[in-house]
Amino acid sequence: MGEILDKVKGKAKQVEGIITGDKARQHEGEVDEAKGNLKGVLNKADDAVQGAVTAVKQAVKKI
Repeated sequence: MGEILDKVKGKAKQVEGIITGDKARQHEGEVDEAKGNLKGVLNKADDAVQGAVTAVKQAVKKI
C-alpha cells in the first residue's frame, strides 16, 4: 500500500513543481515516485522468495 501512496504523492509533487516552475519540488516528486516503484519491486521479490521457501519446505516434507 505504501508504494501506491508514494507514487501518487510523487506525481502530485511533480505536477505542482511543473505548474509553479519549482524544479526542486518537481525533483522531490520524481524521487518519491521512484521510491514507490522500488517498494513495488521489493514486495514482488519478497513474495517470490517466500514462495520458493514454501516450495522447498513442502519438498523436504515429502522426503
